[in-house]
Amino acid sequence: MAGRRRAPRSAVVVLVLLLVSLVACGGGVAGDGGKADLQRVLDRRATAVLDRDRAAFVATGAPGWFENVRGVPLHSWSYRVTALHRGADRVTADAELRYEVEGYDNAPVTVGRRLTLTRDPDGDWYVLSDAPAKKAAEQLWDQGSVTAVRGKRSLVLGVGQTSELLHGYADLADAAVPAVSAAWGTDWARHVVVLVPKSLEGMAGLLGSPASQYRGIAAVTTGEVGGPPTAPADRIIVNPDAYGVLGTLGKQVVLTHETTHVATRAHTTAATPLWLSEGYADWIGYLGTGRTAAQAAPELARAVADGQEPAELPTDKDFGFSGDATKLAQAYEGGWLACRMIAGRWGAARLGAFYRAVGDHRTRAGSVEGALKQVLGTTPEKFTAQWREYLRDELG
Repeated sequence: MAGRRRAPRSAVVVLVLLLVSLVACGGGVAGDGGKADLQRVLDRRATAVLDRDRAAFVATGAPGWFENVRGVPLHSWSYRVTALHRGADRVTADAELRYEVEGYDNAPVTVGRRLTLTRDPDGDWYVLSDAPAKKAAEQLWDQGSVTAVRGKRSLVLGVGQTSELLHGYADLADAAVPAVSAAWGTDWARHVVVLVPKSLEGMAGLLGSPASQYRGIAAVTTGEVGGPPTAPADRIIVNPDAYGVLGTLGKQVVLTHETTHVATRAHTTAATPLWLSEGYADWIGYLGTGRTAAQAAPELARAVADGQEPAELPTDKDFGFSGDATKLAQAYEGGWLACRMIAGRWGAARLGAFYRAVGDHRTRAGSVEGALKQVLGTTPEKFTAQWREYLRDELG
């Protein structure tokens, strides 16, 4: 997600030089006044979005995605032009779009957009297209008309989904929030935003990555790692293809898992290994489900039965979505069982304290080692040996 820092002075100088060169070519953008005219058009466009005023929006350019975004409860919407590129008969503007979802975002989400503009017969700027910038992720309204469903503790935004189905997501998210608070605590927003695109390809578009990376992944959560309370709300993004084949219990576990990521985000940093962040999310996800270790960790159970239990805790690399599916499943199961073991031997409160201690270390080096010593009174070597023994006892 793009930062919100002021552009450096050097970037401003480059932009001014670019505008001068455009003037030298003749026509198009006419110095700072031309840029100011363009910015005013985008300001009117932003106001039209917030006012749900189609006529005012069309006065600034092609309708594009205007109808798609009308269902999204917006608190703010604004553009800031960052660069201009002159073509033969049009101008392309790179811009930052900043928007907030009403009641959920504490600060604007910032995304890159690329707008193509031309002059209308009266000489005013007219927007021909407004799309994601190169290498920037799509927004949900880029994919189609957005339907919004409000739960008691959730907002579900969907494209190509029935209202009934989206209400089902809201019910599951509403159940996940108190479950997570009961285990983690209440020092988080205690509500979630769930995005449900039409397909796997739609999910990939929202993440700005190839669909192949998420095939078989039911959902992911995006957000600012270690983000302060003023950070925009995390988004739980669902893969409807994989999520749709799950049973009711599986769907609840997935949404509770992802909601845990939302709750723990402020204490999840570069110091936090994935076995802990994913394992803890699974630990809360499976609480109260009655699932045994063997039922929830079938791949590791098979490995243990074959005498091939892992020698070490999963590495971050083991959690790669595009790798071996069995290895990925074992990584998640191994992390879950590590957290389950901590909760069983040291208590759930100590598990939460361990998670916070690791993340609050800020750097990876020494984070787990220090928390093991300070919170659990053990060493990495002893902990790993205990974990391996736990696998054999629970899965053997």
